[in-house]
Amino acid sequence: MLQHWELGQALRQRYSSFLNTSYHRQEIYVRSTDFDRTLMSAEANLAGLFPPSEVQRFSANISWQPIPVHTVPVTEDRLLKFPLGPCPRYEQLQNETRQTPEYQNKSIQNAQFLDMVANETGLTNLTLETIWNVYDTLFCEQTHGLLLPPWASPQTVQRLSHLKDFSFLFLFGIHEQVQKARLQGGVLLAQILKNLTQMATTSQFPKLLVYSAHDTTLVALQMALNVYNGKQAPYASCHIFELYREDNGNFSVEMYFRNDSKKAPWPLILPGCPHRCPLQDFLRLTESVIPKDWQKECQLASDTADTEVIVALAVCGSILFLLIVLLLTVLFRMQAQPPGYHHVADREDHA
Repeated sequence: MLQHWELGQALRQRYSSFLNTSYHRQEIYVRSTDFDRTLMSAEANLAGLFPPSEVQRFSANISWQPIPVHTVPVTEDRLLKFPLGPCPRYEQLQNETRQTPEYQNKSIQNAQFLDMVANETGLTNLTLETIWNVYDTLFCEQTHGLLLPPWASPQTVQRLSHLKDFSFLFLFGIHEQVQKARLQGGVLLAQILKNLTQMATTSQFPKLLVYSAHDTTLVALQMALNVYNGKQAPYASCHIFELYREDNGNFSVEMYFRNDSKKAPWPLILPGCPHRCPLQDFLRLTESVIPKDWQKECQLASDTADTEVIVALAVCGSILFLLIVLLLTVLFRMQAQPPGYHHVADREDHA
């Protein structure tokens, strides 16, 4: 929480001449994933960003004011919780990724190491895709000053860190990175570009839009932008998009990444563009990773529904056909039987 409060203070300092000194609801919009930790992170950040003025303090003993943080249920979140799903096409790409030489070699190289970690932790079915859970636990314990178990030597923790970095690459890269981006980080990027475009065309849009989410959210976005450094982001990291109006009336975008509280945010450069990238060039250069119709590209909903309807109609049609054939057979046999004819059983029938 302290790190996010300090991030809020850093943002206050960076945008002191851009934002009002006091909180105004029309000036900022905040959205978080529906997890306690991300909601709390957003609130801590806002406490540092907007310390209450005297008139906004509801108690002399509390230097804090409530600021709304919006969210949606996890099952409905199609913007910030990654990887997005269900998405059959993405799962197909992941299965293809598992067959690549890079993934296969990494699995072979770390097979014994994964077995060792499984034995020490009691976890079963540890893979390159699930080992991040072990590293996350050790990282949290280490960050909060807790003593790590004897098997978790510095060398082991470092190797786990490398494997977690690889798990991020597996999720959003290695194989068909652009296609994965269209189904994952490109969804968030599309919303951010829409925000920037609206900010450039209307003065009614909030000055500051904030998203509070997860490390996978950050990686998905940066992989879509092709600016990811391949390393796990530390707590309270922040990817910044800044929109500038030039003297000629056109707009430009600058990106920064704050991953070290002791240093100024690092400039991020979109491949193919200078650091201050004209907005129209930014839109053009990222067009390939923006989905046109996410559900259609995921092979979801309509395709699945159409298939189910076709199957249902085929089954019903087959049943109806059989009933008609049966009915015609019965009618034919009734007409073929002479009137008044009765079958008389003889002895051979009972032999």
